Amino acid sequence: MRHRRAALRLSVLIGLSCLLWLPCAQAGPYFEDGYLGLTQTELREKLGPPHSVRDRKAALRVFNYYTLSDWERFYKKLVSPQNGEDVYTYQRDGVTVRYSFGYVLDQDDTSDNPPLYVNLVDIEFSPPIPIEKVPALVPEFKPPTESDAPAFRSNLMLLLFKGKAVPAARFIVREGPRNRSDWHLAYQMFSLQGLPEHLTLSLPIDRIEIGTQSLELVKQRQKLTHEATLNPFSQEFAKRPPPAPTTKKIPVPRYAE
Repeated sequence: MRHRRAALRLSVLIGLSCLLWLPCAQAGPYFEDGYLGLTQTELREKLGPPHSVRDRKAALRVFNYYTLSDWERFYKKLVSPQNGEDVYTYQRDGVTVRYSFGYVLDQDDTSDNPPLYVNLVDIEFSPPIPIEKVPALVPEFKPPTESDAPAFRSNLMLLLFKGKAVPAARFIVREGPRNRSDWHLAYQMFSLQGLPEHLTLSLPIDRIEIGTQSLELVKQRQKLTHEATLNPFSQEFAKRPPPAPTTKKIPVPRYAE
């Protein structure tokens, strides 16, 4: 009886720690992508040693790439450990698919080597691919198929939300209102050529980010840059009528009076 009570108390304590958004040991990833929330050690056990490590120059998408041995021996000591992204490069169906994993520190860990947790997966394609081909080249990308799934667009980006909010995921969020917002699994797809007014599944995509986003914040703070749109992976999107053809007017010459 005593052993049963002790086991019950232990299970209750573990459950409470998870509800308080503390990183539970062996809890695994927060979302179905399989990566967000893993420690760097868990990620490397899953994928093997990274093919390279990169760090970002300021806020630009300009990176320095290092071998894993050089990063561990020299450069990791010169910059913050979380600035190093683990990079894995694959060849899939004639396309170079490059995964880069961003990390955040456990700020409550005061040891010399606090664990790093995956908070962003940045996937680049070379050459760009049609949006309809992304699920085949990125197995972790499982887009929502419901027509009412929250979807937004800007002039360069398409943002999709999937699933319910996960309170524990606030642990990997480093934005100011993280504890006052709900955080969902989000897919953010970018097209450097720009998004046309009439979206199609042949739209070329250069890269996709798998991360956490707050639907509340997008609606409140980004309503001027993020326009609601129909989920492109829904059946309703495929049934849309084509846009009406536009007729060009014949220019009328102007004569001097």
